[in-house]
Amino acid sequence: MWLGLSALATGLLLLFWGFPAMFPESPCWLLATGQPARARRILWHFAKASGVDPENSTEEESSLAMELDVLCAGHPQPRHHSVLELRHTHVTWRNALILGFSSLISGGIRASFLHSLVPSEPSFYWPYFLAAGLEAAATVFLLLTADLWGRRSVLLLSTLVLVLASQLLLAGAQYLPSWMVLFLSVLGLLASQTVSALSSLFSAEIFPTVIRGAGLGLVLGAGFLGQAAVPLTTMHGRHGFFLQHVLFASFALLALLCVLLLPESRGRTLPQSLQEADRLCRSPLLRGCPRQDLLPLLPASLPGAGTQLAQEG
Repeated sequence: MWLGLSALATGLLLLFWGFPAMFPESPCWLLATGQPARARRILWHFAKASGVDPENSTEEESSLAMELDVLCAGHPQPRHHSVLELRHTHVTWRNALILGFSSLISGGIRASFLHSLVPSEPSFYWPYFLAAGLEAAATVFLLLTADLWGRRSVLLLSTLVLVLASQLLLAGAQYLPSWMVLFLSVLGLLASQTVSALSSLFSAEIFPTVIRGAGLGLVLGAGFLGQAAVPLTTMHGRHGFFLQHVLFASFALLALLCVLLLPESRGRTLPQSLQEADRLCRSPLLRGCPRQDLLPLLPASLPGAGTQLAQEG
C-alpha cells in the first residue's frame, strides 16, 4: 500500500516536468551559470505578477534592469557545472563528505533505537507514528535553535546526544530499567531526526549555487541509504543486529569528531561559485560567525556584473 502511494506521488510530481511556468527556474542559479536572458524573463514575469512595472520603477530597480540588459547584450555562453567538480576543491568536498556521512549515520542508527523501543514485533505501528511525531518535534527544535545557536553548534549537540544515547543502550540495555531504555530510545530517535534535518539545511547553505541542488540531493540520498538498515530489524532471527548497532554507534562517534571541521553558515552569504564555497572558513566554535549583508542579486563572477553597483558606491 505504502509503495503504491509513493509511486503515485512520484508520478504526480513528474507531471509538473512539462509545466515550467508553474515551477520556474531559480534566477539566482541562472545568473550564476551565465544565463542572464532567462533570468531576466523570469524576474520580469515575477514583477508583472506582483503588479510592478519594470520600466517605471525606482532608481535602484532601474539600475538592476540596466545591469541585466548589459549582461544580456554580451550573449554569454551558459556554464553548466557538475557535482563531480567537487574533486577539484580543497574544502567543499570535505564539508560534503562530513554532511553526507552524518546524514547516513542518522538514518541508519534509527533501526537501533526502534529495536530498543519495541524489542518484540509490535501489534500496531505506534513506534513508527512516534518516529513521525519526533520528526515534527525535531523540526520545531531547529526552528527555535538553529538561528539562535548556529548550525554547527546544534549539529554538534544533536550528534553528541545521539552518541550518548546509542552508547548507553549498547552498554547497559540489559541492566537499565525499562523506563530508562524507553527514554534513551525516544531521545536517540529525536536526536537522529534532528541530525538528519540539520544536515540537509547545512548542505543547502554550504554548497554553492551552481551545484546546490545536486549537493543537497547527495546528502539526502545518503540519509535514505542509511534508512535502508531499518528493515533489517524486522528480519527473523536478528542475529546480526548487535553488530549493526555496534557499527553505527562507532560511526556516530566518528561523525561527532568530523562535525568540528565544518564552518558555521549562520549569517553568511550563500556562496555562488565553487571558489566562494572553498573560502568558507572554520570559525571558532563558541564565537560563531559575524552576520553579513544579504547576497546581492547579481553575482560578481558574471562578466560585467557589479559594475553599476561599484559606480554607485
